[in-house]
Amino acid sequence: QVQLVESGGGLVQAGGSLRLSCAASERSFNTNAMGWFRQAPGKEREFIAYINYYDTVHYQPSVEGRFTISRDNAKVTVFLQMNSLKPEDTAVYYCAGRSGYAGSRYPHDYEYWGQGTQVTVSS
Repeated sequence: QVQLVESGGGLVQAGGSLRLSCAASERSFNTNAMGWFRQAPGKEREFIAYINYYDTVHYQPSVEGRFTISRDNAKVTVFLQMNSLKPEDTAVYYCAGRSGYAGSRYPHDYEYWGQGTQVTVSS
């Protein structure tokens, strides 16, 4: 069973930056599409970005230009660089992996999930 382990969350002031990482426990996971989602209290889980096997990326409009998704050369670690953070970005952030090469904006398309990491942006 593949495990996804996230790191890099924390508390930051508005306008600041954080970099989240998500490492897969198996190198064979390098053919999978990966995504980042977030969930604020009382809200549904929300798509942020995905990267597919061919490194094609897709973002939610509210984060495009501020957030960047990438992966390492071995394709087993995915990063989310978050710049110009706003208080409304405060949430628990989750990485997710799915079978196959194509990414998806929908949480139900992902079979594997990390434990989540808290990001808090103060005003």
